[in-house]
Amino acid sequence: MRWLPGTTRQSARADLIAGLTGAVIVLPQCVAFATLAGMPIEYGLYCAMVPAVIAALFGSSWHLVSGPTNAISIVLFASLAPLAEPGSARYVELALTVTLLVGAMQLAMGLARLGTLVNFISHTVIVGFMAAAAVVIIDAQLSTFFGLPIARGAGFFDTWGALVMRADEIDLHVTSVSLITLVSAILLRRYLPRWPYMIIAMAVGALAALAIESATAGAARIATVGALPAALPPLSMPDLSSTTLRETGAIALAITILALTEAVSIARSIAVRSGQRVDSTQEFIGQGLSNMAGAFFSSYASSGSFNRSGVNYEAGARSPLAAASSALFLLAILFAVAPLAAYLPNAAMAAVLLIVAWGLIDFRGIRQILAASRSEAAVLLLTILSGVFVSLEFCILAGVMLSLMLYLNRTSRPALVPLVPTAAPVDEPGRRRFVPLARAGTAGEPAQRPPQCPPQCPQLLVLRVDGSLFYGAVEHVRDRLHELAGGPGQPRHLLLLGDGINLMDMAGAHLLEGEAKRLADAGGGLHLAAMKPAVVEMLDRSGALAAIGAGRLFERKEDALAAIVPRLDAATCAGCTARVFDQCPAATCAAPTQATR
Repeated sequence: MRWLPGTTRQSARADLIAGLTGAVIVLPQCVAFATLAGMPIEYGLYCAMVPAVIAALFGSSWHLVSGPTNAISIVLFASLAPLAEPGSARYVELALTVTLLVGAMQLAMGLARLGTLVNFISHTVIVGFMAAAAVVIIDAQLSTFFGLPIARGAGFFDTWGALVMRADEIDLHVTSVSLITLVSAILLRRYLPRWPYMIIAMAVGALAALAIESATAGAARIATVGALPAALPPLSMPDLSSTTLRETGAIALAITILALTEAVSIARSIAVRSGQRVDSTQEFIGQGLSNMAGAFFSSYASSGSFNRSGVNYEAGARSPLAAASSALFLLAILFAVAPLAAYLPNAAMAAVLLIVAWGLIDFRGIRQILAASRSEAAVLLLTILSGVFVSLEFCILAGVMLSLMLYLNRTSRPALVPLVPTAAPVDEPGRRRFVPLARAGTAGEPAQRPPQCPPQCPQLLVLRVDGSLFYGAVEHVRDRLHELAGGPGQPRHLLLLGDGINLMDMAGAHLLEGEAKRLADAGGGLHLAAMKPAVVEMLDRSGALAAIGAGRLFERKEDALAAIVPRLDAATCAGCTARVFDQCPAATCAAPTQATR
């Protein structure tokens, strides 16, 4: 309820307008989704009332609107149809039980503060999910927009193929109503943005349908929403018998995961555009309470609705008052103007939903992702394609899985960067800055050392690790260390700087223990400096520190160099013409007199 103190007359007015718009939009959707779920039509309407109010008041998103959804309706029908006849009293009883279990599971996950699980849904996945949802919405509305009968649930290619191959069957009267509504909405939003353009556009579409039917003497058959039942959501009681709970437990778990993914993804998607910070754990709680309440008010499982949430945001909603008022407006509409729904063309609704869907596509974000990173572009494309051609719930899973795979690939290959010291002013001995070997002597590091001086000590390699040393990175790090030190013609002493190591597990500790033994056998040694306390603790607990030698662990690299250089082979140092480190013996190669630190 943090939004309540900031409510003003202007924001309340905007919320009420958005709520009224959402109430009108949800009418045909409730009917369609209830039919799709195998439930009586009125259950779809009830699902958009009590659950919507509870989810709005107890959730964290200011724009998310809960209610019946396409995906949940399909899953519910597919899961319960083998257990009972769709639409029967037993079927409704099972659906109510599933709804109660879904709410209980969601609430338990919220109270356990598992909302952080959705942090694995990256911004790229959200952008792709929004784009895929927009395409799915557009695809689903084409049949209604053009008055062309297309089988429900037809795939992307089937829908567009039917539109192209059966273009001669397009109903021009229906299409005219759709186009009039679409153009009206676009013009109103462009030139009168403060007006409730969606409601006005739908009213224009309804008048256009009446005019066309009048001009054709009733020959034009433009489908409308139809008369709706006007009644308060009656009380209901789920079946809590052990047999029913066993039958519906697994179904409820699947719908729980789907519903939470939908709700949080939609909430975060809109939050990206609105700038609001969404608390995923609180959203879990809000969704759980809404479904638990819905089970006792003749509602089946609900979640965040992309259509209604998108309309809510586009209509100017500023707080959850919009979603709550939408449910109240829907109830008022059922009592006051339910007969007038018979004059609202489905084509006008389809046109408004096309505008909403188009607004869900973040074209700027898509361009930025495609230009910024090939891996992120791959995640984006996979999310969009799987959402369009498989399902919206699967596209989130696919995007998250690919994101995690790419992340694990990056973290399993930490960078091992050889470092060399730059030349320092003569009045600051022992304080030379170390830079990557690849940058030594470049234009970016002027006056580091004379060109004839070798940039790297032939006996000692200073190496910085940028990344975690865990079991997934062990093989990569081991291979890289074998390439750089301990072999023929390579430095046999290795100073490992660990200020970039944030995490080390047992496998990483044993890796360093093994490398210490390998370098010792080669006549050198492994030395550690600038290690973080957590890393040192793991080395100590695992026994690796004892094997490496506590005397080879240093707080600063200067202290490490002061201890290591005297241990180097004196004959090799005598033949070296460069004084690579300040701790090296005097060399014949003169150092520059001035350098930039």
